[in-house]
Amino acid sequence: MDDVRIERAVVEDAGEILTLQRAAYLTEAQLHGDPFLPPLVESLDQVRTMIAGSLVLKASVGTRIAGAVRGRFNDRTCLVGRLAVAPDLQRRGIGGALLRALEAEAAGRADACVLFTGHLSETNLRLYRRLGYAETHRERVAGHLMLVHMRKPLVAAAGGD
Repeated sequence: MDDVRIERAVVEDAGEILTLQRAAYLTEAQLHGDPFLPPLVESLDQVRTMIAGSLVLKASVGTRIAGAVRGRFNDRTCLVGRLAVAPDLQRRGIGGALLRALEAEAAGRADACVLFTGHLSETNLRLYRRLGYAETHRERVAGHLMLVHMRKPLVAAAGGD
């Protein structure tokens, strides 16, 4: 989509990001048979805290927040989380654009980005593989849910001093 703007989220975006997140993760909950996925039970205060203390990017179309993604840093690794795109705007490149923007922001601060998704989330897995993420391991977290962990090395952007 040509009219998508990606920028850092601000605390005032928390309510709209939480609403977007819940709408986006409903299909994941149905796919995995788990209505208590962390993105669905997160509180508004938790989202505000995350925006205030982490790298949170939003994708906007007009005045609407169409997607969001989070990055937290642990040493030289960027932990990617809560990639969410409004259900009616999925499969239009917004998720990939958000991930690429997060990777660009993380390059230089981190040597790699890591993320995970449910083993049944084929659409997510295809997106991550297409963007250069490789599976590192799988982790069973419940009888019905296995997480697929993935990693992508980052290259710091060359720049003048």
